[in-house]
Amino acid sequence: MAAKLRVPTYLQASTDAGGPARVEWLVALPDRVEELTTRWGLDLDDPFEPGGNCSWVAPGTDGDGREVVLKVAWHHTEALHEAEALAALGGQGAVEVYAFEHLEPARPGDGPEGATDTTAMLLERCRPGTELRERPEAEQHVVVTGLLRSVWAVDLPSDHPFRPLSVMADDWVVHAEERLAADPRRLDGGLAREGLALFRELSRTAATEELLFTDLHAGNVLSGGRRPWLLIDPKPYVGDPHYDVLQHLLNCNRSLQADPIGLLTEVADLAGLDAGRVRLWLFARCVLESLGDGVPWPGLDVVLRQLGGP
Repeated sequence: MAAKLRVPTYLQASTDAGGPARVEWLVALPDRVEELTTRWGLDLDDPFEPGGNCSWVAPGTDGDGREVVLKVAWHHTEALHEAEALAALGGQGAVEVYAFEHLEPARPGDGPEGATDTTAMLLERCRPGTELRERPEAEQHVVVTGLLRSVWAVDLPSDHPFRPLSVMADDWVVHAEERLAADPRRLDGGLAREGLALFRELSRTAATEELLFTDLHAGNVLSGGRRPWLLIDPKPYVGDPHYDVLQHLLNCNRSLQADPIGLLTEVADLAGLDAGRVRLWLFARCVLESLGDGVPWPGLDVVLRQLGGP
């Protein structure tokens, strides 16, 4: 039995709220970390605080003295092929993945034969590791769009594992429709139907389809020594690159509320995208976010009024 493992704040909170399966995952985590540490020849420090919601992440060194990060994550639907996406990027604009494994459930019999519930990754450590969101917003636009171009430039083989964006869109829309049915007062019914239908349609009508990051914002970009800025934590799909700027736009909340058309046009131009299609995507995503699980992004009603309909 491995020694007691320090659990970062966010991981502990999400485990406590996640039910018995996540509690069992956390119970098994010390043994898994000990096994990986031994097999990959690691000397680990305490995990990062407050950490992430779905993974245990700690810095350390490997047997050659190289600075690394060990990330042990439970399976998150949208991040299903995170390791494969980093491998496909090959360090071009993103942290390198030195090794990764998909691990079977710690308790035999949990899930179908061959199922995995955990991904372990040995990653490049970013130094100094400052988040891009500490830089001015105008600089964030330039860095984010430049990094996205690196992602979209990846030449994927025909047997790649990444799912089409339409799979994610369908899943999100189904859950949004369920929440709207449970509480029709959350959003005007006509506006909701229009936005959700558009979200599905856009995911199927791209002129080009590329590898997508889908969750790129300034908090997922760290300063590095090998390159000025490096991506972390992709949630990869394949689809319309116009979708890929949305998370950054939503995170520029003050500018988004003040002038969404001006903001999306600036970012679209930097990314080499059609601003009109980005506007449609942003409208649909704001409708969907208005029907989200938790507290909606602030000011979405203001943004929707300024964007208008499709």
